[in-house]
Amino acid sequence: MSTRRVIPLRWPSVAAVCLVGVVGLLAFTWPFFVSADFATAHGNDAPWLFAVLLGLLSLVCLAEITAGHLDAKAIAVLGVAAAAGGAMRLLSAGTAGLEPMFFVVIVAGRVLGPGVGFVSGSLAVTTGALLTGGVGPWLPFQMISAGAVGLGAGLLPVTAGSRAERWAVAGYALVSGLLFGLFMNLWFWPFLGPNAPTGMGFVPGAPLATNLAHYGLFYLATSLGWDLPRGVLNAALVVVAGPALLRVFRRAARRAAFGAPVDFDPHSVVPPSPSATAHGASR
Repeated sequence: MSTRRVIPLRWPSVAAVCLVGVVGLLAFTWPFFVSADFATAHGNDAPWLFAVLLGLLSLVCLAEITAGHLDAKAIAVLGVAAAAGGAMRLLSAGTAGLEPMFFVVIVAGRVLGPGVGFVSGSLAVTTGALLTGGVGPWLPFQMISAGAVGLGAGLLPVTAGSRAERWAVAGYALVSGLLFGLFMNLWFWPFLGPNAPTGMGFVPGAPLATNLAHYGLFYLATSLGWDLPRGVLNAALVVVAGPALLRVFRRAARRAAFGAPVDFDPHSVVPPSPSATAHGASR
């Protein structure tokens, strides 16, 4: 089998995802590159990115629809993946860092493609937030991070259906679980101020190496213990249940025949057989 995905990325989706990625990366990493004066004057503007990021995420969905990828069948599968991911997040709500939602997001991205993986990750987080009441300024950052997890799963170069796929996807689940926490902490870390542990807080205008060192210590001390269980759990789910769920998604994708043209030509209708016609006339 090849590495081709059911719904590949086309240029409108690539442009939209790249735009979201650039803005999202700036939203996460701005503390490392701004001057002290800028951080003081505009540091509290970061939560206003909520509307901007939500608009850009909607742009990704619109790009997928206009490219003809999100037809009724694709939206149905996407809705199931998002609902399943949101429900699994409801079960744990991130307790001890355990978030099996990413297992569904990774499988959906792996089978359906990076664009749909990005959208399903974002929607799964949104669904979970609505169910748990976890809506706040952190939500767009979670949507981008979870979307990136689904996107990366769809871009894995390993051959679909091969023996190496299970272990490659499991390794990706482990690493992405750690990276999710590594980036998510950046949305609030600059605003801790004096509440940050000594030597771990954001220093406006400090050299890049200094703030990187402070954040590295902050991550190791406060977040690694939560992120590692997340990555290990999702890797274990991929190893144990991943092959079965991959088969389910791929079977559903084959039966849905994504991308197949719909033909309403009346001449293409198969006429009834003579035996069926005779049986109907005798009734």
